[in-house]
Amino acid sequence: MREFFKRPSLLVNWKSVWGLLFVVSVVWSLKVAHIFQGDLINTGGWSLVFRFLVAAFSPDFSPEFLLITLDATLKTLAYGVCGTFFCMVIGLVGGVLSSFVWWKSSLSGDFQVYWLAVRGILAIPRAIHELIWGLFFINIFGLDPLVAVLAIAIPFGAITAKVFSEILDETSHQPLLALLNSGVSPLNAFTYSLIPQALPNLVSYGFYRFECSIRSAAVLGIIGAGGLGYQIFLSLQSLHYEQMWTLIFALLLLSGGTDFFSGLLRQRLGLASRLDLNVLNIKRQVPLHRDLVVNLSLIGGVVLLIFSFWYIKADFTKLWSPRTIQLLFRVIHDAFPPDLSQLSQMFTLSEQTLAMSILASTAAGLGGILLSFPAARNLKKDEDMGGLRKISFWVTRFILLFMRGIPEPIWALIFLFVLFPGILPGAIALGLHNLGILGRLMAEVIENLDERPINSLKALGASSSQVFLYSILPLSIGRFLAYILYRWEVCIRATVIVGLVGAGGLGRLLTEQISSFDYKGLLTTLIVFLGLTFVVDIISALLRRALR
Repeated sequence: MREFFKRPSLLVNWKSVWGLLFVVSVVWSLKVAHIFQGDLINTGGWSLVFRFLVAAFSPDFSPEFLLITLDATLKTLAYGVCGTFFCMVIGLVGGVLSSFVWWKSSLSGDFQVYWLAVRGILAIPRAIHELIWGLFFINIFGLDPLVAVLAIAIPFGAITAKVFSEILDETSHQPLLALLNSGVSPLNAFTYSLIPQALPNLVSYGFYRFECSIRSAAVLGIIGAGGLGYQIFLSLQSLHYEQMWTLIFALLLLSGGTDFFSGLLRQRLGLASRLDLNVLNIKRQVPLHRDLVVNLSLIGGVVLLIFSFWYIKADFTKLWSPRTIQLLFRVIHDAFPPDLSQLSQMFTLSEQTLAMSILASTAAGLGGILLSFPAARNLKKDEDMGGLRKISFWVTRFILLFMRGIPEPIWALIFLFVLFPGILPGAIALGLHNLGILGRLMAEVIENLDERPINSLKALGASSSQVFLYSILPLSIGRFLAYILYRWEVCIRATVIVGLVGAGGLGRLLTEQISSFDYKGLLTTLIVFLGLTFVVDIISALLRRALR
């Protein structure tokens, strides 16, 4: 009987099953988005789209508005820097405390209860989008810069802690065990063995988090925190498209500059791509203390951090003021017990939220794969690039930067000009923004491929198309799918952002409840949203495991 079930013909091909489920889920999502029912396009909005596109050729470069743009740019940058600083602190401490190896080396007996408790506590803040944190903190602190800093630091810190804990668990434990067996305390053993080994991975991931913080700072501006997002939202609402394009160009310059300098520093430090963790292959010819670029960047980073805290002038004393504690307890008191009267409506909105995330992730994944190859440097070395290849490379890089540089709510508002309200504008907005992110990350995957199989095929006389089909694509497609699944987890949280501007889903209901101080209903919606997020995380993890 045992041999009968082991027969190859009876083994389930789980990759085929997951593939079939994916196709079914996309068709179901298109049905939820009412794609098959027609009446999707609002033809009266094309004139506004035309005005918006024409305004790109005549942005407002008046001295008065350029000063406003400069202030908004510096404020967005400062929010990103301060938020990333606290995010890395939380990530370092939380990563150690939520790692399995820490509890295993610190306690004897049944330590898994503590490990699971810490991981469970950190799972809640990372499942709630930074926009929800921002709306919540506005009710506590008012329109203070502290809102943007905390809204970035808390969820991103929890995400970084999860990533860093996985890095620690997968890092070689032999030096740690040697110190523990010598009688060194667990804290000192971690400090002098495991953390130094894992720190380059944390630094590499920190660059990625900083870029995410810049984008989140722009999004948080839309809810009144100030910065480029706030000014873009005002210009779009008042139909001042020339001013809006000036602000968009400033945001693209900020995002592009961040991407360039982080890439330069990672290259000088010998770090892998931002998400290729635990595969570092550090090769340095110049010692760090003699690297002028690294030393100047370190000094510049310290100066930028000090400047950022000075520029935003956040009132951190509000964190422990009696009024803050009083308001916090009042919110908690008003939130219990949760209001269960809207559960039927939440089920429908949950369907919309899930469908929106599936459509966005699918579009972003397919588009990212297509654009990642012309955006990768190493498919044809820079010195060998022809004129057409160079043009396609830089045009593709700019398209990816443009897509990820514009916040999702702005994309959603633009598409709401020509599409009727619903989840379709939100799905397109999330898809375009995440396409820019995925395309850039996938291009880095291609750039970091092992070149030995590629060179072997070239030495055997294989054509460029054969090298692509039999070497580059097979080596990179697994990582591509893993990134798409990771962005699906992000998309399900980001549906809150486009819900803010009326794109449907649970995000719209959440923003309405926060605005009307309906904390009982808000708690119920958050519980449903967290449950949906955890289901997506579990499915994504199972899929990534099946693809290994």
